[in-house]
Amino acid sequence: MTDGFDFSPGAQVPLTGTDGETGATQALASAAYRDSPVAALIAINEAASAKPPRLSLFEPNLGEAFARAVQVRMLGGARNQLVQSFGVEPQTVVEHCLAANRIRQERDTKLTMLMGAFGVLFLPGVLLWLGAFQLRRSLASLKASGNRYGALGGAVIAVMVVLAALFAIKPPFSGFWQQYFRVMMIAPVIGWFWAKRICEHTAKDLRDRWGGLVAGSGVGAKIPEAVPRNPNQVRAETLRQSLVKLSAEQRSNVVFYAGPKGILGMGSRWGAWHMAEELIPAEGVTDINPFRSWDVIRAIHDRLRMLERTPLHTGGFTKPSIRHWVVVPVGEGAGSISRPTGPEVDGFTVKDFEIQRICNTQQFGKGNRHYLGIQFTLWEGNLVITLMVTVTVLAHTLRVDVTAHALGPVNSLFTSGPPGKSKTVSKSVKFWETRTVQLPLIDSGEVVRLAARAPLTWFPSVLDHLGGTLSLPEPFGLRHTWVDKPWPHRFMADDALRTATPVLRAVHAAAIQVMAENGVDTSHFSSRSMALSGQVQSAEPKKADAYDA
Repeated sequence: MTDGFDFSPGAQVPLTGTDGETGATQALASAAYRDSPVAALIAINEAASAKPPRLSLFEPNLGEAFARAVQVRMLGGARNQLVQSFGVEPQTVVEHCLAANRIRQERDTKLTMLMGAFGVLFLPGVLLWLGAFQLRRSLASLKASGNRYGALGGAVIAVMVVLAALFAIKPPFSGFWQQYFRVMMIAPVIGWFWAKRICEHTAKDLRDRWGGLVAGSGVGAKIPEAVPRNPNQVRAETLRQSLVKLSAEQRSNVVFYAGPKGILGMGSRWGAWHMAEELIPAEGVTDINPFRSWDVIRAIHDRLRMLERTPLHTGGFTKPSIRHWVVVPVGEGAGSISRPTGPEVDGFTVKDFEIQRICNTQQFGKGNRHYLGIQFTLWEGNLVITLMVTVTVLAHTLRVDVTAHALGPVNSLFTSGPPGKSKTVSKSVKFWETRTVQLPLIDSGEVVRLAARAPLTWFPSVLDHLGGTLSLPEPFGLRHTWVDKPWPHRFMADDALRTATPVLRAVHAAAIQVMAENGVDTSHFSSRSMALSGQVQSAEPKKADAYDA
């Protein structure tokens, strides 16, 4: 089974995050409900881009663009493989994208009915109003770029109001066409009032979910369309299988090293420590008892599991995740990734016997490499500390490498709540006093934009062509794409730096113990370990993969 599909009967009930991951997960999920401009999202990562709209009236906002781009990228049938999102539950984020799209689709269904009633019967008037708002948006964009013609945007709507009044008071022609032209410009305004009520109700729901997720009290996503009720619901079953495939890919034990970018999904490598000494028989020992790299790795694995224990009843490590990883090299500018396939792979996971073979044999030259990783997920998923250990034996030299990776918090854009729709102004008479004025959730231009987009939501390709799309950076992973560095955060930086010392000592102690049990003179290793133990106490984040050669 190479796709990771689960063909078991019934629907799987997804879990909303796990301990230590809910904060970052809910922050990313909140993007699906946001109504801010999409430019704010692109500013975080220069590799992301938005295809400019052909008509700005159909341009999506941040939530619409994010939810559709993530849904297509992570659940699409022809999608490329994904980078694991450590510290978050990507399935939960995708479920919120599906839920947000379903809420908008329900709103668009009602708006489509309104557009059908007023847009078909009074098409000339609707086209005039849409043209006016499109011209207003175009002039507003000129104003934002410093063009003096941007100030004419408000005048366009004023002209349309005067024109509507003239048609209502003194329409041209006579008979039926006189009455038609009398209401042609007024009927779309009546439809706009109804559309505003629909849009405000949906906007309140979306903003409540946005604020709840950021505050940590958000409700779970409801996606009934992913629950097949009978064998004939092919679409629901396909969606369910896509979600299962996403979870299986998230659990994969294959990661990708992209040069200076570090291991994709784990962050760049900020520190590296190496212990490499010659294998010499101990005094009184004729020959070293043969052992393999896997024996050393297994001992290190057992020792790392004991890190939670401490002789003092104070603080200590939280429970880490300890896994054997297959690391695949890719170029820094690689546009896609490809996981290993074959009989040694079950779904997206390399089997244990193949991991052991890679550990013992693929240490030099072509091929993937084996690393033992210990990972701490802290700060509700906003800090992921990973230390990777690899053991190699070349000629008479045994080398133990420990490298440190740190993945920082998601960008502050995702942790900001919905801005208040009110403003404080001075009173007209008692100007030294102030009063709070409540603003509408959405303005008139936003109602027109939503109403214009609504009929086209049934034709996504047409809407993407007119309104533009959000292009996600590749290789794509939810977590590392929108991440900030942890070093500006004092306590996050302390946690990352403090983790290195006890892990390094545990690794060295386990390796030296295995060598001593097999008749190796460990004096040189012990000296080197003590030197590194002193060096690591002054550990500072560096660009370990940026070589100066």
